[in-house]
Amino acid sequence: MAKKPEEIKPGLPAWQGTFGDLMNLLLCFFVLLFSMATMDAAKFEEVAASFSSAFSVFSGGEMAIGKGALIGDGVSQLTELSSFVTSMGMAQSGEDSDESETAVGDMEKEELLEAAEEEQLEASAELAEKIEKALQEGEIDNMVALNYTSQFVQLTIQGSILFDSGKVEVKEDALPVLEKVGQILESYAGGTIEIEGHTDNVPMSSGGKFANNDELSSGRALTIFYYLTENTALDPENIVHTGRGQYDPIADNSTDEGRARNRRVEIKIYNPLSASY
Repeated sequence: MAKKPEEIKPGLPAWQGTFGDLMNLLLCFFVLLFSMATMDAAKFEEVAASFSSAFSVFSGGEMAIGKGALIGDGVSQLTELSSFVTSMGMAQSGEDSDESETAVGDMEKEELLEAAEEEQLEASAELAEKIEKALQEGEIDNMVALNYTSQFVQLTIQGSILFDSGKVEVKEDALPVLEKVGQILESYAGGTIEIEGHTDNVPMSSGGKFANNDELSSGRALTIFYYLTENTALDPENIVHTGRGQYDPIADNSTDEGRARNRRVEIKIYNPLSASY
């Protein structure tokens, strides 16, 4: 009896079904990536060009298997998808695109820095207005100079008001001024306060308590620090005191008037938007 031939079942080979499932999964994966990405028209064109070069599916109808940088190297390459997509865009864009993106990035950084600077300056101006009003109400605005930057509001008191020549002890008639300054700091200084002592460039006389202007300026800054910590509720952890000596003049040291201006104490009140707040 002759053997009955086997019937051939119609349909695609089994491997094509597996391959189709893999393609569907990859499509879903790329759609998911695209849905989470923010992409403008120019960036989309770059990605399209990258896919055209890597997969060869947008022109010529060629297949990616065996040649594509992703599929041809095996499924294990999926773990490196992020670096692969990045490298595709960089390779296709070229030098002109790189320079353009760098320029755009630099412009964005500059705009952000300018916006931050303006906002900080507004914060300082608002704080300076309040402090200036307090100085006028305390009737010490003629003894305490005020100016500000984007980082801080600065109060400047001439050394002749606070100290005798070559001394670090506060003069008796300067104590009411310091008391009112302390009240202002309590009201408006919520962060860092920096006290700087400054001198002229005249050398210290021999045999004095201080060997040079560095020591004198540091001693005067420390004296103001001690006064504020002992007579106000300010947190000492927020107060920085430094001696700048003769190295940061604001006037010409060759004249008596200039040297008098250089002998001073500066109190910087950092605003809440400052990096040093």
